[in-house]
Amino acid sequence: MILGAAFHSQIKAVLFSPVVVAIALIVGGVVILIVERIQKRVLYQTVDDVPVRTGFLVGLAQAMALVPGVSRSGATIIGGLLLGLERRAAAEFSFFLSMPTMGAAFAYDAYKNRDLLSFDDAGVIAVGFIAAFIAALLVVKPFLAIVSNIGFAPFAYYRIALGALVLGLVYSGAAVA
Repeated sequence: MILGAAFHSQIKAVLFSPVVVAIALIVGGVVILIVERIQKRVLYQTVDDVPVRTGFLVGLAQAMALVPGVSRSGATIIGGLLLGLERRAAAEFSFFLSMPTMGAAFAYDAYKNRDLLSFDDAGVIAVGFIAAFIAALLVVKPFLAIVSNIGFAPFAYYRIALGALVLGLVYSGAAVA
């Protein structure tokens, strides 16, 4: 939250482009594949086993998501794997870490756009929160099962393919850079 607030203007001015997003997608996919291959040392089987220091370091890994195209959950999961969390524990930790992070991002964005919001928007915002909560309930458990059984490689290949597609569109002139 502190880094996001401190560098918000620079990130928007310098990093918000299709090329940066595409490169971040591809690099992120490659990093996931590398970490999936090298991660052998599991120190923490469950989220409850994670010490505060390790949790803080996973939170720092989340700061990589300030770069557009870097997945917040991907950054925290990869950080967790590198710090010795078991796959499922890394994914669960990422979900738990998303709650205060997304809450802070919402509060910051609402504050920055307070002049554009009115009390009439409260209903729409509430519906969005409820929909997101229901979606999370429906998605998290199956996602954790997939991750536990087959790992993160399918997500890596998806990121690489999407990044390559975006780069192809940008450099073919089909998209504006």
